[in-house]
Amino acid sequence: MSFEADEEILQDFLIEAGELLETLNEQLVQLEQRGDDRDLLNAIFRAFHTVKGGAGFLQIEPLVECCHIAENVFDALRNGKITVTAEVMDEVLQAYDVVMGMFAQVRNGEVPTAADPEFLVRLNGLIEGPATPPAAAPPAPEPVAPAATVAPAAGAPAADDEITDEEFEALLDQLHGPGQVKPVASTPAAAATPAAAPSGGDEITDDEFDALLDQLHGTGPVKAVETPAASAPAAAPPAAAGGGGDEITDDEFENLLDQLHGKGQFKAPDAAAPAAQPAAESAKSVAKPAAPAKPAGKPPEQEASVRVDTKRLDAIMNMVGELVLVRNRLVRLGFDSGSEDIVKAVANLDVVTADLQMSVMKTRMQPIKKVFGRFPRVVRDLARTLNKEINLEMVGEETDLDKNLVEALADPLVHLVRNSVDHGIEMPDARVKAGKPRAGTVVLAAEQEGDHILLSISDDGGGMDPDMLRAKAVSKGVIDADVARRLSPRECFNLIFAAGFSTRDEISDVSGRGVGMDVVKTKISQLNGILEVDSEKGKGTRISIKVPLTLAIMPTLMVILGEQTFALPLVNVNEIFNLDLTRTNVVDGQEVIIIRNKPVPLFYLSRWLVRGGGVSEPRPETNVVIVSIGEKKVGFVVDQLIGQEEVVIKPLGALLHGTPGMAGATITGDGRIALILDVPAMLKHYARRF
Repeated sequence: MSFEADEEILQDFLIEAGELLETLNEQLVQLEQRGDDRDLLNAIFRAFHTVKGGAGFLQIEPLVECCHIAENVFDALRNGKITVTAEVMDEVLQAYDVVMGMFAQVRNGEVPTAADPEFLVRLNGLIEGPATPPAAAPPAPEPVAPAATVAPAAGAPAADDEITDEEFEALLDQLHGPGQVKPVASTPAAAATPAAAPSGGDEITDDEFDALLDQLHGTGPVKAVETPAASAPAAAPPAAAGGGGDEITDDEFENLLDQLHGKGQFKAPDAAAPAAQPAAESAKSVAKPAAPAKPAGKPPEQEASVRVDTKRLDAIMNMVGELVLVRNRLVRLGFDSGSEDIVKAVANLDVVTADLQMSVMKTRMQPIKKVFGRFPRVVRDLARTLNKEINLEMVGEETDLDKNLVEALADPLVHLVRNSVDHGIEMPDARVKAGKPRAGTVVLAAEQEGDHILLSISDDGGGMDPDMLRAKAVSKGVIDADVARRLSPRECFNLIFAAGFSTRDEISDVSGRGVGMDVVKTKISQLNGILEVDSEKGKGTRISIKVPLTLAIMPTLMVILGEQTFALPLVNVNEIFNLDLTRTNVVDGQEVIIIRNKPVPLFYLSRWLVRGGGVSEPRPETNVVIVSIGEKKVGFVVDQLIGQEEVVIKPLGALLHGTPGMAGATITGDGRIALILDVPAMLKHYARRF
């Protein structure tokens, strides 16, 4: 399928339909909990209807067909013909998945695959489900005096519910004069007064249509004849009609059709109505009451937004990064120059650059809700598969972070949420025996802490048993028994991130293969993030993720090894101090230092990263940087400290690409090239026990 001729229209459709479908996923899950929410039903109906309309304009027939049937299902739901059940929602959610699959194909420029005919038949069959009992019919209206009636439009069938062109023309004639509603001829003036709009012209105006709505709502100037029959309750407007709203309801439209078909003709005006006032002016005054006077002053400005290609934002961010590098260079030159004027000018440039950097970062920010929105469906489907009852709570959905991080966090969070549902929450009967509610709770939260985002996944499930984790790790060969005995409870919890580790004895469609959590740890480490696990047996588990706000610009600690400058991500740095190297110890062949009564492994970065770095003897006193990787701490011996500096991450060239322990490169304030260290990857490659 080619959309080249309508590329602009196609892009508009992809943007609008994409936003609707993204919201629709969460709305469908909410509907299962609030099946009687009419506003929600209407919103879902409109979403399918809008996507169908756009697809129809582009002649994407498979998408039109599936959306049309889904639209019919929700029309039946909101009209009470069928009710929301788990089985109905299973089919509706499958329809959503089919629509999303077709939409993805259209976005990729492919011909969408038609839905399975058997599924469409099954989906269409939902409309013919058990109907709700019909509501009691209103009492039949009393017959109206012959003088007050208008003959039905010529040619109108007596019982057909479809309006024909001739019938619609007859309705226009009633409004414009040829078929005007005749008042009771009690006075000459009343007999000469038109009942609705000025005569002439075949088009209906807004005021004329409002007057017609007022007649349907019972608020217009056309009144029934004052007879006992007309004054009875049966002559009142239909109960379903709104009390003066501007929108016509389904019942009101049916009433209008009935009037055209001769079942409820318009009533003539009351003989006692004022004769001097034209009926059209009266209709206008009733249908559109005078608006209250607005206070003088400037009208409020509407907020405007502009769609910008993300590639353009990335290009701007890259230029801001280059500006940051120039700023760093000028700051260094300003201090070396000794000129007070230059120092002040550079300080002003520093402030402006920081503000510009923050503003550009904010344009790239997106709410974490774009990730959170998929989890109600994930939890709902997984809970039904596992026969569990689970409530998902989401906190801090409006927290903003870099769009690249939003995309990168999606898969790790899916793994963690699935882990909480599968391993954390117990079966309903087991929860009841433990004195808990049958339905478990999973809380997905996000908040900003300084220049970092803190994400957490908590559950009120069974928690984790450190002893069981030790035994599993030993049986699977992840660690040996001696190491397992020395592990603290928190270190035992971190075993779930080891490759090949699983607490399940049997492999299922959901878990048991020992993959997933190790991928989470790797991905979070690549984002310069930190993972922490806290659990209490019988109470629940909390997994926290701390990631920087952006990946484009990183605060670092600049150090020198030999004659080369390196950058340590500041997020990993815990503390810095001078160390007397004669006071170190050796434990199990590993040199360690004692910090607050705890042994910390000590490594010489020069021996890893500098050619010939391990030949000369180190000085008696040197600088040690303590870094944290999850719950573990290690000490890095460096030759010299430069200080903290914000750097722009540049990818490594082809020759250096894939170098162990290197995350990228940057340009320092003095114009030199500095390599940015990937601490977890470096330890994994060089250290014996990492």
